[in-house]
Amino acid sequence: MAATIGRFCGAGLLKSGNGVGLQQMKNLSTSTQAWTRGQKRLLASIGAVAGGAGALLFALDQSVQASGTEVHPSKMPWSHNGVIASFDYASVRRGYEVYKTVCAACHSMRYVAYRNLVGNTHTEAQAKEEAAAVMVKDGPNEQGEYFERPGKLSDYFPSPYPNEEAARAANNGAYPPDLSYIVSARHGGENYIFALLTGYTDPPAGVVLREGQYFNPYFPGGAIGMAQVVYNETLEFEDGTPASAAQIAKDVATFLKWTAEPEHDDRKRMLIKSMGILTILAVLTYYIKRHKWSVMKSRKIVFYPKEK
Repeated sequence: MAATIGRFCGAGLLKSGNGVGLQQMKNLSTSTQAWTRGQKRLLASIGAVAGGAGALLFALDQSVQASGTEVHPSKMPWSHNGVIASFDYASVRRGYEVYKTVCAACHSMRYVAYRNLVGNTHTEAQAKEEAAAVMVKDGPNEQGEYFERPGKLSDYFPSPYPNEEAARAANNGAYPPDLSYIVSARHGGENYIFALLTGYTDPPAGVVLREGQYFNPYFPGGAIGMAQVVYNETLEFEDGTPASAAQIAKDVATFLKWTAEPEHDDRKRMLIKSMGILTILAVLTYYIKRHKWSVMKSRKIVFYPKEK
């Protein structure tokens, strides 16, 4: 009798339990379906935003890159590339000679002054002589007129053209860029400058250049408005260094690296001082931790109450 009652009660509980469980499963399934629809809307919104951002970035990348067909320059073993390496100032001075003799006819350096040469490539007297060799437009004077005077150390390198329109008119519409920060403004830095100056070649089959254009695979698009200006024995260096095309390109690239980063040596000198100070502090910290603080940290303090 007891067994029969037990079976009956168990069957009733099982049925009621199944009913409750089925209802809970239905509710869970409904809530899961509703949450899934919300998730789908969220994912669709995120996908649309991500797709729009990706398309925008792709468009910006394509607008920045004038062409993807240019050859990337190889990395050269520059003497100033080391962690604590400084400029070769003999090369920087020769690079200034290259700029003054070859590049200054078309390119300006309006952010470099003659005083920047003092203590780096020239003495003060030599820099004054370089500045005085240039006539600078100044004024107005007491009569309200502009006049020309010899340059001073405070003057900046003069521009070969009075304005951009005159520069374009003299170069078949191409505008020669200012060279003050050209190394920092071009991907590849001084490697790009060296490769560009030494990379002129005949155009490959199928490439047609307009009048006044030349082919250089390192220039975006290949067609460049600047003719090849670096040849063997283009000029004679004051220190007697053989003026090969590679030497000329290397020296002017070093000079342009210096004009773009005149603080280069000071920054590395500060690095050396900082590393020295940090090394001393590290040694002192280790000594204090090992021989002073470890004793205090491992000591055991015992309290002995006074006996009454």
